[in-house]
Amino acid sequence: MYNISNNFITIEEFLGLIKLTRPKQWVKNGFVFAPLLFAGEFLNIESAYLTLLASIAFCIAASAVYILNDFKDIEKDRKHPTKSKSRPLATGQVRPKTAIYLLILLYLILLSFWLYIPSVMFVILLYLLINWGYTFKLKNEPVLEIFIVASGFVLRVYSGALAIAVPISEWMFITTLSISLYLASIKRRQEIIINKSHGRDVLAKYSIELVDRFAEMSAIMAIVFYSLYVMAVQPKLVVSIPFVVYGLFRYWYLVDVLNEGESPTDALLQDIQLLLTVILWIGCCFWVIYLN
Repeated sequence: MYNISNNFITIEEFLGLIKLTRPKQWVKNGFVFAPLLFAGEFLNIESAYLTLLASIAFCIAASAVYILNDFKDIEKDRKHPTKSKSRPLATGQVRPKTAIYLLILLYLILLSFWLYIPSVMFVILLYLLINWGYTFKLKNEPVLEIFIVASGFVLRVYSGALAIAVPISEWMFITTLSISLYLASIKRRQEIIINKSHGRDVLAKYSIELVDRFAEMSAIMAIVFYSLYVMAVQPKLVVSIPFVVYGLFRYWYLVDVLNEGESPTDALLQDIQLLLTVILWIGCCFWVIYLN
């Protein structure tokens, strides 16, 4: 192990760099696989390969967004009651200079993906531009910032469709947007309850009652539009609707009773019922589309 002052990366800082990229959040990139599943291309090796590349590219892009955001908010995070103990830059586990080097490396890796999935990379470039705007300005704009967070999921689905050159259903687009708005609204609700306005300045511009209405409206939209999508495109998938409804109900239970939901990823990975619901939904869709 080398001393950090000698510009070498210690084991501790290396682990901090991994944490800085938020690999646990990569589960969100499962949205990239939605068009592959519903287009009936899941067993097509070439389509699966291109979708996997798109997902990996999004993982890298998302990590770059997290690093830039943490770098921008380093001083604020140092004053935060929990982030000051958990964020690698705020705790000093990772030096700002090292984080910048990693950020540049991720951008360079992304450039190499233009050789394999150029159409997807235009979507990822749009994703980066939107998030750059979010990091430096738009995160403090109420309502708009929720839609920006939700747009990341929509762009993931769109990139998955571009990767295998299939048209994206209008129903899938609006359903993804609705679910994403639901998750983003719930996240803001829990941040208000847990952190008040200490975590984000924009939280002071919301009320719990308001974001509750946002979440309820989005959940209803998600159920309605998913049901319409199923009946219009894949009628046999009507058997999957109860899994969607139960998943939304279960997530709301975790939020309202168990006070979870500040991190949708943590809620999914830590609650066995919610995780099993997602797995069963995927299995149901696979069975209907490929085996029935």
